[in-house]
Amino acid sequence: MTFEETGLKPELLSAISEMGFQQPTPIQEKTIPHLLQADNDLIALAQTGTGKTAAFGLPLLHNVDLKSKSVQALVLCPTRELCLQISRDLESFSKNLKGSKNIAVYGGTDISKQIRELRSGGQIVVGTPGRVNDLIRRNVLNVGDIRWLVLDEADEMLTMGFKEELDAILANTPSTKQTLLFSATMPAEIAEMSKKYLHNPDELSVGKRNQGSDNVEHHYYLVHAKDKYQTLKRIADNYPDCYAIVFCRTRMETRDVAEKLMADGYNADALHGDLSQAQRDQVMVRFRNKNLQMLVATDVAARGLDVNELTHAINYSLPDDPEVYIHRSGRTGRAGKKGISVSIVNLRETGKIRQIENVSQKRFERKMVPGGEEICEVQLMHLIDRVVQTEVDDKRINPYMQAIKDKFGDLNSDEILKRFVSVEFNRFIEYYRNAPDLNVKEKEPRGRASRGERGGDRVNFSRLFINAGKKQNLNASRLLGMINENLRKKNIEIGKIDIQRKFSFFEIDSRFEADLIKSMNRASIDGYSVKVDRVSGEGPAGFQRSRGRKKDFGNNSFHKKKQR
Repeated sequence: MTFEETGLKPELLSAISEMGFQQPTPIQEKTIPHLLQADNDLIALAQTGTGKTAAFGLPLLHNVDLKSKSVQALVLCPTRELCLQISRDLESFSKNLKGSKNIAVYGGTDISKQIRELRSGGQIVVGTPGRVNDLIRRNVLNVGDIRWLVLDEADEMLTMGFKEELDAILANTPSTKQTLLFSATMPAEIAEMSKKYLHNPDELSVGKRNQGSDNVEHHYYLVHAKDKYQTLKRIADNYPDCYAIVFCRTRMETRDVAEKLMADGYNADALHGDLSQAQRDQVMVRFRNKNLQMLVATDVAARGLDVNELTHAINYSLPDDPEVYIHRSGRTGRAGKKGISVSIVNLRETGKIRQIENVSQKRFERKMVPGGEEICEVQLMHLIDRVVQTEVDDKRINPYMQAIKDKFGDLNSDEILKRFVSVEFNRFIEYYRNAPDLNVKEKEPRGRASRGERGGDRVNFSRLFINAGKKQNLNASRLLGMINENLRKKNIEIGKIDIQRKFSFFEIDSRFEADLIKSMNRASIDGYSVKVDRVSGEGPAGFQRSRGRKKDFGNNSFHKKKQR
């Protein structure tokens, strides 16, 4: 499909053609015709960087009444940066539409200017929930007559705690509006949100739910915790052209890693919650302009940072929630380009890798931390490439050529090359001289046949049954959350997870089997009681084969709790 086939206005087609876009992305191809032809609510699932802004922005610009200056569409997004990015994109798309205006409203800046803009009128308002709610309470922003509401990165808005603001905003909107919910993942909270805010929505998706991009390779390096920073340095040195976000858990860790990188001569800086808005803007401008090679950030601070050319997303510390990892890895591999998501883990974190694999349906490849000799070779070739690709300004250099030749008079061409390269290269040779091997030997694989035996570092897994599946909105991420909530113990090994339609199986360290069964049998999913049992033989209790017959577990095992 081409953009011409979508039915968009000629003014929009000419604008996107001038921007260099020829064919719609998969989410645009599915969403644009739908929004031009239908008025029912919509859930669109797609990773970040897949062209979601154009997917909803172009139909909005096509449909709004340009003769009216009243607010007809409201776009809500989680961060100031994303708000500004959407507003800029809408402005670019509508440059040939006479009378089109969108207004960006967000916190962290003077509200009076935004109030003046709203009073002058505009068809589309793009804003963060906090500022939009504030403007509604001040009776400056009227959303009572809007025809379209867009919830962009809805999962992020919930994660950031905007539920109360969203409830307040939507209470002021008409029931006749069309609501469009865009999300990268579909956790239980989003399913609940869609039930509350949307009416019989259609659902469009690119890829599978909660699944990472196919353009991203997933690598991990296994090292001792004390060697994480040295491993990060070697990864950066082994990929001299990398353009990356380095994700950390805390502000303190973010500052510490960024300060070490800068002290070691890397073009890096930190992005965290302690920065003022002006400082944050300055760092982000430098990163977008590629004056910074590595941006060290917490997940919260990096939200809304929209950069399409990232080569790497580096997990200096793995997140607890697999869906956070999916968001992180989705920062790279955008716009049809390949990307690499790197995780630096220690032996105690290998279980997290398996959890993420279960949720994302992606396989991680273990990479060995490069040694000094390997890095020196990479850096040498990179230096030579830079020399070969350097443009020479003959007019400026010619006056100095004779003096240069005189200086090199006693050296032959090989000696000149060696000395020239060594000026830059010697520091790598010296730094990595006698560099130690940082790789850690992985624990012996946990084969299914050996699970009945305990020995060494092996984990003895128990296979458990739960009488809930896809029909009950259970997915791997939600199941992991239930396990963590009911056990509240750290570093519990989780094995294979198998989600079926009405029931599921999962594996857990057998030491915690009894506690988990006892606790989860008091739990519920959306008001329904769950039943967890140990699988023995061919199935769980109640599904075992006995005397040649299959014993039924009971038709009413998955029942609604009695309402008091």
